[in-house]
Amino acid sequence: MNQREQPQLRMVWLAHRNRPPDVNPPDGYAIRTYRPGDETRCNEIMHLVGWTDWNADKLQFSLSRIIPSGWLMAIQEESDHIVGSCMALHNYTQRHPFWGDLGWLACDPQHTGQGLGLVLAAAVTSRFMDAGYTQIELHTEHYRLPAIKTYLKLGYTPCLDHIESHEMWEEVCHALGWDFTPQQWLTFY
Repeated sequence: MNQREQPQLRMVWLAHRNRPPDVNPPDGYAIRTYRPGDETRCNEIMHLVGWTDWNADKLQFSLSRIIPSGWLMAIQEESDHIVGSCMALHNYTQRHPFWGDLGWLACDPQHTGQGLGLVLAAAVTSRFMDAGYTQIELHTEHYRLPAIKTYLKLGYTPCLDHIESHEMWEEVCHALGWDFTPQQWLTFY
């Protein structure tokens, strides 16, 4: 199986957890909600981080699921230039009608190392909690190590939800220098 064809890894914000820590943007940056016209720059960022198949249809599908005030932008304060984005997506299922999906976290590679991914992920998680969501999840590719480390630092818990996920998580944790503790994680297969 091609590395990019492997199943995504799943993580959840456990319902009993408190709010995520307040994470302030670094000096010179701020977080704001979506404004009309932000789509063009956000599409550019999606392509910069490797989602080359990102297009207007994918964006439109996500826009139809964003909860109110749930599309957040990291900006450079001086210019209001968007350098990162993350979405709080309503993920309705019959079993879990109020399930949230932290989606499409992406930051312009020229601004990596600033902690903007952590700031955005914490803000989106808090937005879900403000809206009453108790079930929050995310999915990511196993090779997006900086994003996975961000989610782990924030407090998201890995899920073992397919046979390959155990080995994939073991490799990810080893690569990140993170403790591999599957006995403390959720298992669904």
